[in-house]
Amino acid sequence: MATMDARRRSGPSGAYTAPSHLFHVGDAVNVRRSYLHAAATGVYHVVATLPPSEGQFQYRVRSEAERYERVVSQDRLEAVAGERQGALARKPLS
Repeated sequence: MATMDARRRSGPSGAYTAPSHLFHVGDAVNVRRSYLHAAATGVYHVVATLPPSEGQFQYRVRSEAERYERVVSQDRLEAVAGERQGALARKPLS
């Protein structure tokens, strides 16, 4: 009960924020390879965000080195350093 009373006295500690995708359409990413999942090396671009599967957000990504898209879980993706990300990648700079 003491914990609940402390929360009431301090007011709202902040609104709950649901987990969300770390990457957005247009982001440049690297796909981590594993012994189960071979992937071409190089930069991939996020084509679409997908709903979670088995607790992980999913993405559809495409590489210039491949003719098809891959579905990859968020834990296998890394942001590419030096590439413009998200909304900046889609908007021309003025």
